[in-house]
Amino acid sequence: MNECPHVPALPHPEPEPLSDTCPECLAVGSHPVQLRKCLVCGHVGCCDSSPYQHSTRHFEETGHPVMRSFEEGEGWRWCFVDQLIVG
Repeated sequence: MNECPHVPALPHPEPEPLSDTCPECLAVGSHPVQLRKCLVCGHVGCCDSSPYQHSTRHFEETGHPVMRSFEEGEGWRWCFVDQLIVG
């Protein structure tokens, strides 16, 4: 896995999830596909395979650079800024 300068700046411990699903999808009556959790604030959003791509929108609105999969058994992380899977 790659390293980026945004990973060392993440809060420790990792923030608790703010919800157990994508609240924006629930609000518009959509079904979220593959959940992601922001590692800066804990926002949970749907991935880019979902119609509304709320995780990417969260990054665009906040600038929070790193998220991780919020799917059971997955722990990989993605940096939106560097466009890399990061360690």
